[in-house]
Amino acid sequence: MTTTTEPAAGTANDSAAAMPPFGSFVWQELMTPNPAKARTFFGDLLGWSFREVDMGEHGLYTIISHGGRDVGGMMKMDGSTWDGIPPHWMTYVNVADVDAACAKVTDLGGKVCVPPFDVTGVGRIAVINDPTGAVISLITFAMPDAA
Repeated sequence: MTTTTEPAAGTANDSAAAMPPFGSFVWQELMTPNPAKARTFFGDLLGWSFREVDMGEHGLYTIISHGGRDVGGMMKMDGSTWDGIPPHWMTYVNVADVDAACAKVTDLGGKVCVPPFDVTGVGRIAVINDPTGAVISLITFAMPDAA
């Protein structure tokens, strides 16, 4: 499974001081074949609001907001990449160095499902399995350019 996402969009990542501590859960993302249906369902159920962000070659990405705060995202499962993969929620954990973390995954009995890749303006992401097979994403946020 290869995904390109925008986990940090709209969050308060203005400086290193604003970054969540390493090891923290930092973003939730819904992968779904029908974002419009999911927006209606979760909007009506939980009062979430949504906005779309153009990710260029990667298409549209939906930001989920609640209480005026961006809390997650939504991506359309489109194309053969998603064959056999059911709709699901993905959780992201902040790490100091995605590549270094992935180097340890296999030694610890896990598996790197999607090797580290860059998302412009967001950071570096990888998807792993823990030793029990559970899936989680790791992210190292891109540091904003100094003004």
